[in-house]
Amino acid sequence: VQLQASGGGLVQAGGSLRLSCEASGRFDRLDDMGWYRQTPGKQRDLVATISRYGGANYATFAMARFIISRDTVKNTISLQMYNLEPEDTAVYFCTADSTTLEHGRPVSKTSWGQGTLVTVSS
Repeated sequence: VQLQASGGGLVQAGGSLRLSCEASGRFDRLDDMGWYRQTPGKQRDLVATISRYGGANYATFAMARFIISRDTVKNTISLQMYNLEPEDTAVYFCTADSTTLEHGRPVSKTSWGQGTLVTVSS
């Protein structure tokens, strides 16, 4: 699975930004998809995930300000971010769990996109 993320950029504190991610390649089913973020020297942290049925899970910091959505026909997810803070500055990574039938057996895999930089200025 190849994941192409887009939508990062520079925004002032209090502003909004929308990230998008499209999955392509060979797979029989996309399962959970989501977003993580990482700043230099720190671990990659969960932002939000969404199941193939639309059920969403958010990190505490994202609950009131971010909305994750999914288009199962286009194999895309989006992350709408509101009221951004300088602390939200990070590289945001798209991730997807997929299942592929190989020799009649389901094989699951987690894929990561290349990351898109979000910079929030104070």
